[in-house]
Amino acid sequence: MVPQPPPAPKSNTGKILGIVGAVVGVLVLGGVASAVVLGGGGSGGGSKQSAGPKYKITVPQSLVGGKYSLAKDVSQQMGAQVPSDGVNAHDVRAAGGQYTGGTTSLVVSGIYGTIDDPEEGINHMINGMTKSPGVEVAVPEKKFTPSEGGEPLTCGVDVKTVAGQKVTLEFCAWGTSSTTASVAQTDAADLAKAPESVDLQELADETSKIRSEVQVPAGG
Repeated sequence: MVPQPPPAPKSNTGKILGIVGAVVGVLVLGGVASAVVLGGGGSGGGSKQSAGPKYKITVPQSLVGGKYSLAKDVSQQMGAQVPSDGVNAHDVRAAGGQYTGGTTSLVVSGIYGTIDDPEEGINHMINGMTKSPGVEVAVPEKKFTPSEGGEPLTCGVDVKTVAGQKVTLEFCAWGTSSTTASVAQTDAADLAKAPESVDLQELADETSKIRSEVQVPAGG
């Protein structure tokens, strides 16, 4: 018999894609955007803001000067999961995309319409993420002002366990009277990086650039 060649080493591409897919599940099918719409009213702390510029969330083909390229538009997938009306948001549409750049995968996930309480929208979006199965809070979220100025972002780090693999998921979220959105990312080169090593100020600075690209005037 002719000796058979040894099996080629298995690529970890499938594993990484599966993990990234699970992360997308946390953000999209896990009900993150739905939590914003269906969440109850806020604490009455005066953050309600029914007026102001109207924006929508878009899914560009690339982000941050081509650093990230669109791998999958998940807007339709999100739209099937997100109600159009709820306690805190009305006439809602969903938009989101999965992007890749080098070893980094990131997901932009958001809704737009009328948001009664922007701060409550941010809270519900983050709660929808952190309360998803297999997720634990590693670095509690806090506010960061982008280094180049602009509205603050709420950023933190979660760890999600997928098929026994711990995945460090860093995120930032923001809200206005017409949008609630988040950016979350993982690094395939270091899926289980130490959560405390994540530079959240740097993440906020980059998310601010992404925000300016995905959030556009509603009439545009």
